[in-house]
Amino acid sequence: MKNILFLPLLFIATLFSVNSFAQNLQPADQIVALVNNHVILKSDIDADVANYMRQAQSYGQPISFSTDLWYQFLDASIENYILIEKARVDSIVVPEDRVNRQMDQRVNQLVQQAGSERALEQAFGKSIIQLKDEFRDDFREQMLTEQVRQTKFQSIKITRPEVLEFFEAIPKDSLPTIPEQVSISQIVILPPAKQDARESARALAEALRDSAVNHGKSIEELAMRHSDGPSGPRGGLLPMMALSDLVSEYSAAASALQPGQISNVVETEFGFHVIQLIQRVGDQIETRHILISVDASELDDQYAIDRLNGIKDSLETNANLSFSAFAQRVSEDPSTKSSGGKIIDPQTGERLIPLNRLDPSLYRVVLVMDEVGKISDPRPFNPNNANAGKAYRIVRLDRQIPEHVANFEQDYDRIKAIALQQKQYREYGEWIEELKSEFYIEYRIPMPNMQEAN
Repeated sequence: MKNILFLPLLFIATLFSVNSFAQNLQPADQIVALVNNHVILKSDIDADVANYMRQAQSYGQPISFSTDLWYQFLDASIENYILIEKARVDSIVVPEDRVNRQMDQRVNQLVQQAGSERALEQAFGKSIIQLKDEFRDDFREQMLTEQVRQTKFQSIKITRPEVLEFFEAIPKDSLPTIPEQVSISQIVILPPAKQDARESARALAEALRDSAVNHGKSIEELAMRHSDGPSGPRGGLLPMMALSDLVSEYSAAASALQPGQISNVVETEFGFHVIQLIQRVGDQIETRHILISVDASELDDQYAIDRLNGIKDSLETNANLSFSAFAQRVSEDPSTKSSGGKIIDPQTGERLIPLNRLDPSLYRVVLVMDEVGKISDPRPFNPNNANAGKAYRIVRLDRQIPEHVANFEQDYDRIKAIALQQKQYREYGEWIEELKSEFYIEYRIPMPNMQEAN
């Protein structure tokens, strides 16, 4: 089973050449195992192991080849085919539109890594359409096995007594020290462009549109020379993607076009766009665009500072007002607005975040906050979306837990997550062993446990 579309471009290209090399050296490949009617070839396992070792090397963690490693990959391949058979028995399918959408997103990522569609096609010696056709079945199988696996994991629950049993089994002298943790919320305001800077950006976008519509200049050429967006070097190309993945103003303007048609100037949070529709398939579009952003040095910072100071004053002087409600109503950060400004640990998905894992701009704000409920002064920061430019925020300290040795009550959620994960892996492994008895599995080579038994 190929894993090509799930790998970084460098490894994909190398794996592709490894498979070709193996095929050239082995006129008759060896079948190493069967799962029902699925054939597992030695060359596929060899290529998977080689690619894994290559990835580990690239991350500075070299792994030497071993027989155990090779058999682990064989077992993983058998497990995947068992899950495919389980999905067939249970009539589980992945909708074709979801396969296409996820595949398009993966190809778009690869195009960005390669720098352009042309570079990606040159790396493989095939067109984008050919690559999608060749690997669609493998991609579907991977999505199917992941769906079956996640369904099983989600069915496994854990009770409080089980968590307590897990915790009490940890030797007291082995309990970890939990670093200081905080829960925080934010309200974000984006400084608007000063009027003259905004008008200047719009005027340039209008002039470039005129060059394309009335003077025969290509959007691709103009984008390469003038666009401020990351797609500029690719001639403004945004490969096929769902309308829902684009900002609403962009998708509305682009979806109203006919292929080849050029939009009027469209304003979004990123600046001013001139959009050309290349093609539309269902709810997905391929476009080119020119983006003219507003000069960040011409933003009205004082407007954002004054507005946040006003919000802070209102919250501090009126106990009936809610920070969360204010965030939902006025915050301009889409990632935290709907949750009332709550900031989540991106690694764990939890509200409590170790102080030493906050990004530097948040760390500096929280470090001087010595009281739960305190709201900071407005502070500038750069949002995760680099295109959004500079923003300002006020931060509230919702909860603070000092550094301490792990204990059951205070750290229950963290302990529960670890205990549940261990239970899930244990029961999942047992489930896979049970499934093996339901399907025909044949090893065509001696397995290590077989050799030990003899």
